[in-house]
Amino acid sequence: MEAEWRPRLHEYLGGVTRGLQGIPQGIGGVADHVHVLVGLKPSHCVSDFMRELKKASSIWVVETIRLPTFRWQEGYGAFSVSASGHQRVQEYIARQEEHHRRRSFRDEYILMLQKSGIEYDERYLD
Repeated sequence: MEAEWRPRLHEYLGGVTRGLQGIPQGIGGVADHVHVLVGLKPSHCVSDFMRELKKASSIWVVETIRLPTFRWQEGYGAFSVSASGHQRVQEYIARQEEHHRRRSFRDEYILMLQKSGIEYDERYLD
């Protein structure tokens, strides 16, 4: 994602989140990924929410930004955050540019998976 339209995409993701009855609490990212901290209702299904968020935002990028080949990757990562961790995650999301100068997204994602005890296959990380 290009830096000049990335903030507009983040705003759009917040609007779609609200339209899906979620509560956007932090949205940010860099050229190759986006982090979304969102409050969901117990009745939400994460996979349905993500499918709709990615679908709507893909259409928006294609039609508004005029990037006909834009597509999100097939998968996503979803992690729960305790109430006491919200502020730290919000700060982390806000500092993505700075953060990824020191550590690649791939390395960071692997660390998150390992810390969470989630098995993964490295073939699906690229």
